[in-house]
Amino acid sequence: MESLTQNVALKLPRANFVPEKFTNRYYYHRDNLVQIKSPTTTTMTTLTTRNTRVFLPISVSNRVDATGPGKEPDSKTTRIRDPVSKTDMASHDDERIARISSAIRVIPDFPKPGIMFQDITTLLLDTKAFKDTIDLFVERYKDKNISVVAGIEARGFIFGPPIALAIGAKFVPMRKPKKLPGEVISEEYSLEYGTDKMEMHVGAVQAGERALVVDDLIATGGTLSAAIRLLERVGVEVFECACLIELPELKGRDRIGDKPLFVLVSSA
Repeated sequence: MESLTQNVALKLPRANFVPEKFTNRYYYHRDNLVQIKSPTTTTMTTLTTRNTRVFLPISVSNRVDATGPGKEPDSKTTRIRDPVSKTDMASHDDERIARISSAIRVIPDFPKPGIMFQDITTLLLDTKAFKDTIDLFVERYKDKNISVVAGIEARGFIFGPPIALAIGAKFVPMRKPKKLPGEVISEEYSLEYGTDKMEMHVGAVQAGERALVVDDLIATGGTLSAAIRLLERVGVEVFECACLIELPELKGRDRIGDKPLFVLVSSA
């Protein structure tokens, strides 16, 4: 039996493959017998095709070296074109979002009576749910020419840096007063009782850059709106705001105006 190993950057649920009788690790995909080591991103090893010697076992996006009939291509990393339908991908996203939502713990009456606290520390303990969270944000913002990920203190510091690294952007912390050591610019925003400030280092961003603002939760929208104003004061374009959780009853979307908001989990 002729065989060919070809590494493929792949993201496909197992439902897209038909199990064969060998073991539950072997599947047919586009008439190719393949071995799947993980149900998500993984290495696909093409073993053989049905009654056909392997030459080009899958449709690939980059060039495969082959000089003519009877010559097999060199093994190399490639990507499948359109591996799953939009419906399949939507179903996969729903599964990930459900896993994320179930990993968030709600604690009543914390830090004071009447507040239902959204505790993300339990999500951070679940490596699969945490990875799903970062992956969903990265999938949305890659190839969007974002050069700045601005993370709001403090839990925006958890999600912002891995997103920034994955999409090739720099991470800029947006901090509470007197936390940054260098020269800062500040933006004041209102709270239920009184005001607070958000600060950013002078020179951290440049006019004309494109920014994504990240926080764990949007409630009244005060901190997000302050971050937007702070960035726009120095000529940065705010592409979108991204939060893990939204408390829609507090109408935070209204406070950030016409800026787009992307949320994974709603408490409604």
